[in-house]
Amino acid sequence: MATVMNSELDIKSQVAADEWETRVDLAAAYHLVEHYGWTDMIFTHLSARVPGPDDHFLINPYGLMFDEITASNLVKVDLDGNIVLSSGYDINPAGFCIHSAIHMARHDALAVMHLHSDDGAAVSAMDEGLLPLTQTAMVLLPQVAYHDYEGVALDLSERERLVRDIGDKKILMLRNHGTLAVGETVSSCFLLMYLLERSCSMQVRAMSSKNLRMPSTDAINTSASQGNRLIESDGLHTLAWPALLRLLDRKGSNFRE
Repeated sequence: MATVMNSELDIKSQVAADEWETRVDLAAAYHLVEHYGWTDMIFTHLSARVPGPDDHFLINPYGLMFDEITASNLVKVDLDGNIVLSSGYDINPAGFCIHSAIHMARHDALAVMHLHSDDGAAVSAMDEGLLPLTQTAMVLLPQVAYHDYEGVALDLSERERLVRDIGDKKILMLRNHGTLAVGETVSSCFLLMYLLERSCSMQVRAMSSKNLRMPSTDAINTSASQGNRLIESDGLHTLAWPALLRLLDRKGSNFRE
């Protein structure tokens, strides 16, 4: 793996302003995943489509921890995972197999986030999947789909099955593997992942009880309807995202570099 420092490559001067903005947001999402404790060392991936007519995408440099990722060292690739603008690093082909499948099939999936968090992976291994145990889970349930585990994602033929299984949903539980969310922006995608990971953590804790209290069918249906309206609106993520960026700034994060 090459080890080119950000200062040696002036990426910002080589890209359009809207691409740089996407880079900053995606790098911020990586730092937020680290902040919330959802990382799997250097593994798992968050990606975003580069604005413009070309099918180009940004993904993390393979070998960096999530809090080392910056707007400049994100790697720009095409749909086949070929690097089209190098930051001096390679990418993980297994990671891009999953992301490219969703990006190729869903033009609304401008951002795709995939994690191996402890609680997300635990719920993905439960036969029942995500249960309507909490308000947080209930608002997500209409958006949840499932994909059975096939091994490490190196076989490109799996892409068609990933696309089939997610359909038009925004959340995919990768069985025995982890979680995945898609969004029309980095901020909307991150908010979905936040709600999903919180739902999984709550479920894992609740499962320690012998007497789980399930809500009524009417309550589940009402929450699902409300959740669809919330997810489709711009209100939540447009309010939350600037606050999350301020959080990173207070922590001294270098995601903007």
